[in-house]
Amino acid sequence: MKHTINIEGIKLYGYHGCLEEEAKIGGHYVVDIYMTTDFSEAAKNDDLTKTIDYCAIYEISKTQMARRSNLIEQVCERIYSIIKKEFPAISHLRVKLTKLVPPMNGDVEKVSVEVMD
Repeated sequence: MKHTINIEGIKLYGYHGCLEEEAKIGGHYVVDIYMTTDFSEAAKNDDLTKTIDYCAIYEISKTQMARRSNLIEQVCERIYSIIKKEFPAISHLRVKLTKLVPPMNGDVEKVSVEVMD
């Protein structure tokens, strides 16, 4: 059976970007995680160990967002890779990382990247 677990709107602060001020000032980011798995046994037995622990996914996102990178592409790829490694029961994974109000020469609300299989 196929089930999805979505963790949306993980709000974090980070210091990513190619500009010097981004490393000093930082900015607001949002991480969204979409997972396909089979949680039939967890639902049947009410057992957290048989599904994906939301808190663990949050901690992976938080830890990787705390590691500075020039590119959000790299951060997104790290989050994706670690989740795939830590949770082999995930058959499909999509990680979206959004940078709010990026420093650009224009009025841009957000920019995002996604890694998925």
